[in-house]
Amino acid sequence: MLDTMLANIVHSSAIEGEKLNAFSVRSSLANKLGLSGEKPFPTTERTDGLAEIMLDAVVNLDSPLSLERILKWHSRLFPEGYTLFNPVIGGRLRGDEPMQVVSGRIDNPTVHFEAPRRDVLESQLNGFIDWFNDSRANPAIDPLLRAAVTHFWFVTLHPLDDGNGRITRLLTDLALAQAERQSVRFYAMSVAILASRKSYYEILEKSQKGDLDITSWLMWFLTTLDEAFANVLEDIDKTIVKTNFWANVDQTQMSLEQVKVLNRMLDGDFDQGINTSQYHKVAKVSKPTASRHLAFLVELGCLVKSEAGGRSTRYKLAHF
Repeated sequence: MLDTMLANIVHSSAIEGEKLNAFSVRSSLANKLGLSGEKPFPTTERTDGLAEIMLDAVVNLDSPLSLERILKWHSRLFPEGYTLFNPVIGGRLRGDEPMQVVSGRIDNPTVHFEAPRRDVLESQLNGFIDWFNDSRANPAIDPLLRAAVTHFWFVTLHPLDDGNGRITRLLTDLALAQAERQSVRFYAMSVAILASRKSYYEILEKSQKGDLDITSWLMWFLTTLDEAFANVLEDIDKTIVKTNFWANVDQTQMSLEQVKVLNRMLDGDFDQGINTSQYHKVAKVSKPTASRHLAFLVELGCLVKSEAGGRSTRYKLAHF
């Protein structure tokens, strides 16, 4: 659960081009979850805030959404003085200036999207919040489609000076957690979005400039969500294989180097098998020692030696 939330936080920021210190974010999450290690990595007010709002979004499923809650997330996303170059004031809606997403030359910019005017923003935002709270109990709305509509609607309103994408993805995490009726999830939607970042912005722009038919956006969202499911199912399969492997071998007879190499192989490294030279480099032992280690692991039944001899000899994991 901690690693999934970490992936969501780090990748959601990366979508916006911001690189977070993953170790610091992880420590902040661990502190909030009561999982702090003996030597935790130093945290900051920013990483503590990111951990706090992620936990609020996925754990407090039954708390109604409100403008106050959204603005609190925003204030924790942008604590006072966190950056001198882009001094965003957290915890308040955007000002009266037109909110445009542009690119190109300053004297001839391309406007990709223009958000609703400030004088209608609050009424439209209140409409969104009312819909979000009411739609959860509506059996006519598929909960995954509700998450997709949530994402599109909020990012289109663009109610904040900065951080709209990150708050949007928090709301999406909340909607997905509500869809499953549990806070523990093992997939990170932001990871899948980052992998398709170019098409993400393209489909948003296309849908925002069109009419009220957002079918193309819904299809993109569900396809991307399906990719997130597929990735986590692959990780689960690897975990099961790894667990079964260690349940069938006597780890107490092995050296730390042997355990390290086997774990690397179980994690997907050396899928064609490992040879003596590779073992020597990974385990940081001499080549004669590497040969002895590999022979011992074959004797234990952990590895299977290929039929090829000499330098072509490779060792693959035994299947249990």
